[in-house]
Amino acid sequence: MSATATALPPPDLPGLTRKVVARYRDASKFSRHFVRGKLLTDPATPFVLRLAAASGGFGEVTDLGCGRGQIGLSLLTAGLATRVQGLDLDPGKVADAARAAAGLPAGFAVADLCQAAVPAADTVVIFDVLLQLPVAAQRSLLARMAAAARRRIVIRAFDPERGWRSGVGVVMERLGCLVRRDGSSFAPLPLAELAGPLRVAGFAVTVSPCWGWTPLPNVMLVAERAP
Repeated sequence: MSATATALPPPDLPGLTRKVVARYRDASKFSRHFVRGKLLTDPATPFVLRLAAASGGFGEVTDLGCGRGQIGLSLLTAGLATRVQGLDLDPGKVADAARAAAGLPAGFAVADLCQAAVPAADTVVIFDVLLQLPVAAQRSLLARMAAAARRRIVIRAFDPERGWRSGVGVVMERLGCLVRRDGSSFAPLPLAELAGPLRVAGFAVTVSPCWGWTPLPNVMLVAERAP
């Protein structure tokens, strides 16, 4: 992320959040609170909005592991995307996203990212999902993302080489796997292994810290094709 993008203020986040959350009126109270909390407190939200604004918009977006779709709908509502396609393994979250997207140029579908085709788009985004896949599946998905992204890829990744932050993050992620019992893995690849195939595919890669107020080793890896 460039210094210019970092300096840009995000769009009015409280106002944008109110507009997006209003779209989840048919979702459960828990889902509405979850969407509100993610948009207002997750440091990835202002990062992505700033990056999209600095880039002149993200164009068509594919959101992998989209959950309830709040990031994609925020980009559309802010005028920073022209269309969003989201994929997620959880049918309930996909249903929430689809209802919230009514009237917008967006579509959401249930898909297993270990094998699903990645819809072609100007920008492909994926947050906190890669580390939950087996290593072979991560590498396969990275290749499919590189083939699908016309302009950029934005990954929120877990950096296993951030000292004490990584230690805290490992404990929290392993506890999360025990609590969820959903069969998810915990296998964060070193950032060099994430960036390597993207550079080979013609992307320039930058990495920026994105842990905000948390003790986690989260970073944003942004891969951009040359104009």
